[in-house]
Amino acid sequence: MCTRFVYHGEDIITGFNFDIDLSVWNHKVIKEKERFYIGILRPDGRYHSYHGVNQNGNVGTLLYVHGNPAGAYQGTPNCVSIADLTEQFIKAQLSFDEVLQIVQSKEITYAPDATMQAMLSDIQGRTLIIEPGIGYREEHKKYSLLTNYSLLNRESTKDFIVQGDDRYERALQMLENCKNNFSISDAFTLLRAVRQEEPWATRVSFVYSAKEQAVYYVENNCFDRIERFVFPSAKQERSHHATETLSPLHG
Repeated sequence: MCTRFVYHGEDIITGFNFDIDLSVWNHKVIKEKERFYIGILRPDGRYHSYHGVNQNGNVGTLLYVHGNPAGAYQGTPNCVSIADLTEQFIKAQLSFDEVLQIVQSKEITYAPDATMQAMLSDIQGRTLIIEPGIGYREEHKKYSLLTNYSLLNRESTKDFIVQGDDRYERALQMLENCKNNFSISDAFTLLRAVRQEEPWATRVSFVYSAKEQAVYYVENNCFDRIERFVFPSAKQERSHHATETLSPLHG
């Protein structure tokens, strides 16, 4: 379970709730010179960046979705896994336009061991929703939103909607009512409103401000303790070393 959005106002703001079952996945928040990401431990012993932000403004996230046979992993030259594509985008090995070319020319599949869909966005707020086996949609509008059900073919996942899971509808209503001055505080208000509890609880919530080139984040639903990471390349008045504790943000 996860929730991801992009909002275009005076600032371009991205928000993400990372919801996982700790009995299934091992993760940690990792801050590097060029990347902020939620590292996922894989069988190769490395923490992979499937959910994160690059200093160039690339933001990539993977969201679990009930799979369909058309998106099954194949490992052939004309196929690219959604996990590899997303990580390469977060690492700035691929630009937004290059990813767009790939989804137009190659078949995008699930990872070998997980079925996921993705939302990718850049510093301009252009957004790409990719659903393996179904297709993709490029957006550049006031807001974009994705949870754990298909947007491009709603029928394909409607039977898997968890009873009472109305995160998409609640988040959509909040975004529809937001103004041009949508803020970091407003983003956290939204993420807090759709946070999840055990077993698939929200483990990390992050908000990226394109204007500040900074990531604000909380862990384990502790919204009264917000941390701030500023990319060293950003011309910020306060610090180039960039991790500090902030006072709580209130909507």
